[in-house]
Amino acid sequence: MSALPVDAVSTGVAPEDGPFRVMVVDDSAVIRGMVSRWIEADPALTVVGSASNGRMAVQQLDRLDPEIVVLDIEMPELDGLSALPQILAALPDVKVIMASTLTLRNADISMKALAAGAADYIPKPSSAREMQGTSEFQRDLLAKIKALGNARRLHPGARARKPKLSRAELPAKPRGRVPLCGKGPIVLRPASKQPPRVLTIGSSTGGPQALFRLFGFLKNRVRLPILITQHMPATFTTILAEHLKRIAGAPCREAVNGEPVVAGTIYIAPGDWHMTVESDANQRLIRLNQAPPENFCRPAVDPMLRSLARAYGPNVLSLILTGMGHDGLNGGRAVAEAGGTVMAQDEATSVVWGMPGAVATGGLCSAVLPIDEIGPTLERMTSGSQP
Repeated sequence: MSALPVDAVSTGVAPEDGPFRVMVVDDSAVIRGMVSRWIEADPALTVVGSASNGRMAVQQLDRLDPEIVVLDIEMPELDGLSALPQILAALPDVKVIMASTLTLRNADISMKALAAGAADYIPKPSSAREMQGTSEFQRDLLAKIKALGNARRLHPGARARKPKLSRAELPAKPRGRVPLCGKGPIVLRPASKQPPRVLTIGSSTGGPQALFRLFGFLKNRVRLPILITQHMPATFTTILAEHLKRIAGAPCREAVNGEPVVAGTIYIAPGDWHMTVESDANQRLIRLNQAPPENFCRPAVDPMLRSLARAYGPNVLSLILTGMGHDGLNGGRAVAEAGGTVMAQDEATSVVWGMPGAVATGGLCSAVLPIDEIGPTLERMTSGSQP
């Protein structure tokens, strides 16, 4: 599993209005303690409480008022998936991160949780011993918490909530600004005058939810080949493909090295593999590789976009959805320089406006749209296109 784009947020100081308030819910006392210590060691974060099952977590929500909940899936009394709707009903603006071991069953549960309102997921080691032996899980978890905390406070729809704990109960931590990527003016550029022959999508944090909404609109309307790189580990990409196949009503699968790119088919970059495309005679072929991670990610969006710019030139239509960091910026620049079209999800409907914000403020986009306007726009742009 590759690391997440940890450059999405600063890690040195707490936000100006205090550290992000986190609740840890896990039936393992060892894991609860370990995760809580990691969080408390970061100046931008503080643990306001913990619970050993979903029922106890729900009972403490009003008193603790967390901004982010790290929620285990498998717990006694009330598991994570069952607790999720109760948590969101009590605190509609809370950001929930589902913690899941890398099994097909838990990956499927994580996808269902995202569709039910969870903000993100994180694959976790299967035991406390494995967790102690890797810094990747710790780094990824803290990055996700801070990115979601930032997005919650900056998002126009989020309520400004004050801690119900007294100031004395919250640890004093140095304060400052914790910036997100993608800040600055947006200058749009003209779309390509050439009809699109391929649609490519890059996404990360919040991406599965955005993809579910997008393909819900595009159900039975997929005409072009669609290539998707979603920052996700193996196993999870398998389950994502299954969910999108049902939602889109079109063939959708993890890409296979050497297979031809076929119209009306959705290809998902497999976890831990970059997905690219190369031209071979009169056809385009998918190529998978395990070159070093880019932007801390494998699969990464940039290598996919660079290859598509070479293979399709001005006939590329690229969409960057919600996600941390700036993966897709360099690849989006290659698409724009080849005469293709770049679009991005807007800030208001993104879980984290890092990746789409980077291409939007980088002057690469022809449109920056709410997620529910992207589907109709894509349909207009691709109607009549012949791959």
